[in-house]
Amino acid sequence: MNKTLHRGIVMIGLVMLFGCAVGPDYQRPSVPVPAAFKEMKGWKEAEPRDAGIKAEWWTTFSDPLLNSLEEQVSISNQSLAQAEAQYRQARALVQGARANYFPVISTSAAAKRSWQTTGNGGSGTNPTDQYSLPLDVGWEIDLWGRVRRQVESGTASAQASAADLQALRLSIQAELAQNYFQLRTADAQKKTLDDMVIAYQKALELTKNRYASGVAAKADVVLAQTQLKSTQAQAIDIGILRAQLEHAIALLIGKAPADFSIPVAPIAPTLPQIPIGIPSDILERRPDVASAERKMAAANAQIGVAKAAYFPSLTLSASTGYLSTRLADLLTAPSFFWALGPAALAQTLFDGGARKAQTEQAIASYDATVAAYKQTVLASFQQVEDNLAALRILDEETLVQDEAVNSARESVVLTTNQYKAGIVSYLNVITIQSIALTNERTALGIRGQQLNAAISLIRALGGGWNASELSGMEQH
Repeated sequence: MNKTLHRGIVMIGLVMLFGCAVGPDYQRPSVPVPAAFKEMKGWKEAEPRDAGIKAEWWTTFSDPLLNSLEEQVSISNQSLAQAEAQYRQARALVQGARANYFPVISTSAAAKRSWQTTGNGGSGTNPTDQYSLPLDVGWEIDLWGRVRRQVESGTASAQASAADLQALRLSIQAELAQNYFQLRTADAQKKTLDDMVIAYQKALELTKNRYASGVAAKADVVLAQTQLKSTQAQAIDIGILRAQLEHAIALLIGKAPADFSIPVAPIAPTLPQIPIGIPSDILERRPDVASAERKMAAANAQIGVAKAAYFPSLTLSASTGYLSTRLADLLTAPSFFWALGPAALAQTLFDGGARKAQTEQAIASYDATVAAYKQTVLASFQQVEDNLAALRILDEETLVQDEAVNSARESVVLTTNQYKAGIVSYLNVITIQSIALTNERTALGIRGQQLNAAISLIRALGGGWNASELSGMEQH
């Protein structure tokens, strides 16, 4: 018995040792990567240069309320909770695939009573009892690496799911920050309009006084009233956008809009210095790129799974346990039995081309993931370039627009004084005040665009994440 078992163990060990994994071994396809970003010209590098984006990147905007809102995303956002559950599901599938490395052991206690009649119409024999407690073992040897490729594919898919989870987290964090700064921009726009309403009320009083004294015409009063009411309406209209942004932020942190509000405050954050790095860093820093790369690895392993179907499968089985006609003797040594076998070698001889079709499908699926990966990389380069260009151009625009605001403010003072002196009509005052208001709001809009572009750039650079975080899961 011992010699037979030893031989069986040695045979299994040799099969496991020399078994091969069919199909191509995975290698990451190369993609063309530029040496530097085109729009980096004139960009002021963050200091120190080797410092990357922080994981909690939003803290660089120095806004305590934003910090507290971002901290709630990972706790309460329901889309993230769904993605996290899908990641756990992917990990469970890996564990299920790994279970195929091991034999399946089963048992089933049974009791049977049989009665056999004699021939020629004779009476039956005494009933016979049989009690059994077997232990059955079945093991499909991974001779051609089918299980290994399935585990490889499942692991890569789970890693892709982990990267997808991080990509969604980064997207939600960026969306929250952008909504928050849009809301603050709306607050600033509202304050500008409210300040203008106060100025226009004073102008209306001045015009009424001049009309009462016979210096101004009734038309001037009507113009002043129209300008005041129009500006008041614009200030009220901003409330729609602000309410919608507040509701959107509530959803992102997992709260009902009715239970959430953000107090009005000025827009104060300074634009942070963002460390850019080199384009090749994108391949490791962006979770969506890492996800696309892991999906390639999973698809590549599926080619091996499909090709393994061309080869025979080897299944080993054994059984042991107790068998007795008396229940009292069931667990005694004389009732013990064991058996090795059968060892089954199965091979599909004809399948109408099914295995070939499955292999071609796996290859085509892999080719699709390669194209998707390369497209994701190219799109990531584009997003970085877009936001670098936006920040550079908006910075130039800010300088020019600030000059326009200052000139408009000066024109308002000069034209108002000319009106008081009777040199120009009130229409001139109305015109220059409208120009000044437009320039003030344009300047605030540019400020909001800068904050939005800065957040988009951080997101395009990966938001402080690194693909090395996926290495916690085994590659094979």
